[in-house]
Amino acid sequence: MDFEFTEDHLMLQHSLREFADEVVAPGAAERDLSAEFPDELRKRFAEMGLFGSYVPEEYGGAGMDITSYALIVEEISRACAASGVIISAHTSLCVDPILHFGTDTQKQHYLPKLARGEWIGCLSLTEPGSGSDAGAATCTAQLKDDGWHINGRKCFVTNGKEARVMVLIAVTAPTEKKRRQSAFIVEHPWPGLTIGKLEKKLGIKCSSTAEYVFEDCVIPKDNVLGEVGKGLNVALATLDGGRIGIAAQALGIAEACLEKSIEYSKQRRQFDQPICNFQAIQHKLSDMKVGIEAARNLMHRAAWLKQNGRPYTTEAAMAKLFASEMSSKAANHAVQVFGGYGYCNDYPAERYLRDSKITELYEGTSEIHRLVIARNLLKDPERIVNQ
Repeated sequence: MDFEFTEDHLMLQHSLREFADEVVAPGAAERDLSAEFPDELRKRFAEMGLFGSYVPEEYGGAGMDITSYALIVEEISRACAASGVIISAHTSLCVDPILHFGTDTQKQHYLPKLARGEWIGCLSLTEPGSGSDAGAATCTAQLKDDGWHINGRKCFVTNGKEARVMVLIAVTAPTEKKRRQSAFIVEHPWPGLTIGKLEKKLGIKCSSTAEYVFEDCVIPKDNVLGEVGKGLNVALATLDGGRIGIAAQALGIAEACLEKSIEYSKQRRQFDQPICNFQAIQHKLSDMKVGIEAARNLMHRAAWLKQNGRPYTTEAAMAKLFASEMSSKAANHAVQVFGGYGYCNDYPAERYLRDSKITELYEGTSEIHRLVIARNLLKDPERIVNQ
């Protein structure tokens, strides 16, 4: 087994870390307070090719692999978790399904602008009454002479405020259990589509989370993504890849927790010595490091499987489950290391704590991931247990 990154991966990681430290990290606290993602930063991300990492060059992307994409999200999230998820949601939840399910015409039309960061993308799946139970959606798309008429509401749309393109999952056959929903590509702004509520969140504040309201929104007949009636399949496949991105985001947050905790514990003195000399602090640092390494290996294993066209649903669920829960633990440890200052926004520990919690919730809660893992263990134990 080879755990070494390629030379290209190492060069990418180095350039990303330098960029994240110099450009992304300095404004992270201000973006958290303003709850705004500046367009100037989007342009810098676009110049770096971060929005089209594994999009083939023929569609305007960088042509990298999934491991490179995971490194991008990890390093940007280490500097600013909200900025990291903007890239992750754009890439995993919009670019990826168009890349894998789109027609040649759809790819040629949408991918270049998405890959260059001219357009930001999102996934519109969750509804007020259907979170983990995606099959219970009520937003409808009815085919008429002039196109698909969409009516209903979607909520918790990451990148919803900035997105110009969305992958929408809507009900097209209410009475058919197995072919009830279809996937569509919808542009924004578009007649009949409005942004409703913008959520005010605990963390990742400069990443917008929006409600979409569809009132007889008519889109072209050709904007079906994949096969009619297979929308849930598109959504589930998309979320599998998205979980690698969220694992990378969680990993980046945990790395920031460890780095800042080491730095602070060497500077902070109590009882005439740096607090890093105390075993209680050392145990927290050690636990963070062990968790980070375990999460990193799970994440890159899932990325490798996806890159090589092998089944990775279970592995992505394991990576996201472990990384997200580990990240929350690391953030709690960081607050303890910082003590009372960890509770104040003069230091970043409290932001890490707020940002890390969402990784246990979106793109599948921890409870849902445990169900996914258990279901696949029971379905195919030989592959999963003995691989």
